[in-house]
Amino acid sequence: MTDEKYTIGIDFGTLSGRALVVRVSDGHEMASAEHTYEHAVITDTLPGHPGRLPSSTALQVPADYVNVLRTAVPAAVAAAGIDPRDVIGVGTDFTACTMVPVTADGTPLCELDEFTDRRHAYAKLWRHHSPQRQADHINAVAQRRGEAWLPRYGGLISSEWEFAKALEIFDEDPEIYQAMDHFVEAADWIVWQLCGTYVRNACTAGYKGIRQDGQYPSREFLAELRPGFEDFVTDKLEHPIGNLGDCAGGLTAEAARWTGLPEGVPVAVGNVDAHVTVAAADALESGQLVAIMGTSTCHVMNSDVLREVPGMCGVVLGGISDGSWGYEAGQSGVGDIFAWFVDNCVPEQYHVEARRRGLTLHEHLTDLAGRQQVGEHGLVALDWHSGNRSVLVDHELSGVMIGQTLQTTCVDMYRALLEATAFGTRMIVETFVDSGVPVDELVVAGGLLKNHLLMQIYADAVGLPLSVVPSAQAPALGSAIHAAAAAGAFPDVPTAAKQMGRREHKAYNPIPANVEAYNRLYREYVAAYDWFGRGNDMMRRLRRIGAQEAVGEVA
Repeated sequence: MTDEKYTIGIDFGTLSGRALVVRVSDGHEMASAEHTYEHAVITDTLPGHPGRLPSSTALQVPADYVNVLRTAVPAAVAAAGIDPRDVIGVGTDFTACTMVPVTADGTPLCELDEFTDRRHAYAKLWRHHSPQRQADHINAVAQRRGEAWLPRYGGLISSEWEFAKALEIFDEDPEIYQAMDHFVEAADWIVWQLCGTYVRNACTAGYKGIRQDGQYPSREFLAELRPGFEDFVTDKLEHPIGNLGDCAGGLTAEAARWTGLPEGVPVAVGNVDAHVTVAAADALESGQLVAIMGTSTCHVMNSDVLREVPGMCGVVLGGISDGSWGYEAGQSGVGDIFAWFVDNCVPEQYHVEARRRGLTLHEHLTDLAGRQQVGEHGLVALDWHSGNRSVLVDHELSGVMIGQTLQTTCVDMYRALLEATAFGTRMIVETFVDSGVPVDELVVAGGLLKNHLLMQIYADAVGLPLSVVPSAQAPALGSAIHAAAAAGAFPDVPTAAKQMGRREHKAYNPIPANVEAYNRLYREYVAAYDWFGRGNDMMRRLRRIGAQEAVGEVA
C-alpha cells in the first residue's frame, strides 16, 4: 500500500461499460478499460428467439452490465499498476432512463426460464421509445387534472421515462407486470449488485420517476391512467432515496471477487452519466450548461432559480448537487445520426478516397465539409432521427432534410446534419434563457469533442464561448469524484470536483461572420421545427403506415 489513494468510476454506456482508475489527490487518470456488451442493443429479435420485435424497441441483457464489473474493473486496476488495497471507493453512472424489471432479490425477469421469450422481461434501454402511446396518455391525463408536477417537466412526460415504460408493461404483458416486484433504474440495479443494498438515487427518482417535493404522482392519478395501475408506486417503484455522493454500502464478497477489490470498499449512490459529468467539468455553478455529446446529447445545469421551462426533461432540487436546482434537457440523436448517415448515405468513391488518405470516413467528410462557407450547401435539416427529446418531447418525430437539389452531395448533407444538432442545442439554450434561467457558458464533454469542426459549429451556431472537458472518460471521472466524496476523502461533491475535475475555458470562441450567417440559417431551422413539430401530424401518420407493415411481432 502507498500514501496515494484511488477511486474507480464505472460508466455504463449504450454499447459498453468503461472503468477508470483516478488518483484522489489531483484527479489524475491512471488507466481505463472497456468491456463491450455481448448483446449490444436488442432491436430486432430476442436472444434465441426468432420473432420480430416492434419498431422503436431497444432492450438490453442486464448480465452484460455485470460482465463489465468482472472484466473492465480488474483490467483497469492492472493497467494502472496500483495495489487494489489503495482503492478507497467505487462510483457508477448509467444511461437513463434504463429500467430493469426484477424479482424481490434483484433477479432480472429475463433471467427466469419462463420469461426469456418475453420482451417486457428485459431491460428497457433509455432509447426504448415504443411507449409513446402511454406517454401521450400520461400527459393528457396530467394536463386534464392540472397535476402540479407537470410544469417542472416542461409540460410533457417522455416515453423514455419510468411511468411510460411501466404502463407499457401493464398494458401489453400483465403477467410480467404482476411478476415484477421492483421496476429499477439500471443505475440503482448495478449498485445493488455491488453492495447488496437497493438504494434509489435522487437523480433518476426526480428526473425520470416524477418525484417532486418528496412525492410521486398520486394514487388517484395512477388509477385514472388505468384501473389496476394505482398501486404502481407503492408496490413496484417507491424505495428509500440516497443523495448523490453518499455511500450506498460496501462491496459484497461476491462483488469483491468480480472486481478484484477488497470487500467493504464504499460504493457511491448511483447516478446518471450526464449528471456526474458536471462534477468532472468542475461546472457546478449556476449558468454553466454542460452538454455531454455522444450517441445522444444530454444538457444539464445547476441554477439558483426555479422556473418552468417548456419541454425540459425536468428540474429537480439536488438532482445534480445538493442545494441547487438541477435542470436537464437533451437531444435523442446526435452521434447516432452521423453514424447512420455514414453507414447508409455515402457513395463508395468517398470510402475509397478516405482509405487512400488514411482517414476514417467521418474524418474525410469532416475535412471536406470544413472547406465550405456557412450556408453554401443551401440546406437545413432537423435532427429528429431518434425523435425529439427537448423541447417537443415527441419520439414519433423523424429526421428531415430541406433544400436538396441534383447538385447536393453527401458532404453537403453531412455538414447540414452537424449544423442541425447545433441548432437543436441552440433551441434548448434559448428556451432556458427565455424562461428566466440564465445560460452563461456552454461546456462540452464526450466522444464528439474530437471533431473540431463540429465544436466550432456549435460555438458559432449557439453564439456562446465553448469550454471543453479534456477527459476522454468524463462520466467515469465524475463517478470517481462522487466515489471520493462517498468514501469521505472530501466533505462533499463540489469540494471533490474542485480538486479532481477540470475544463478548458473558452476552447472555442464564436467567429462573428459565422454567427451572422448561422443566425439566418437558424431562422429557417426554427420555421421547419415549428411546421413539422407543431404544425401537422405528418410524421406520426408515416410512423403508423410503417407500423402497419410490421409482421411477426414478439409478445
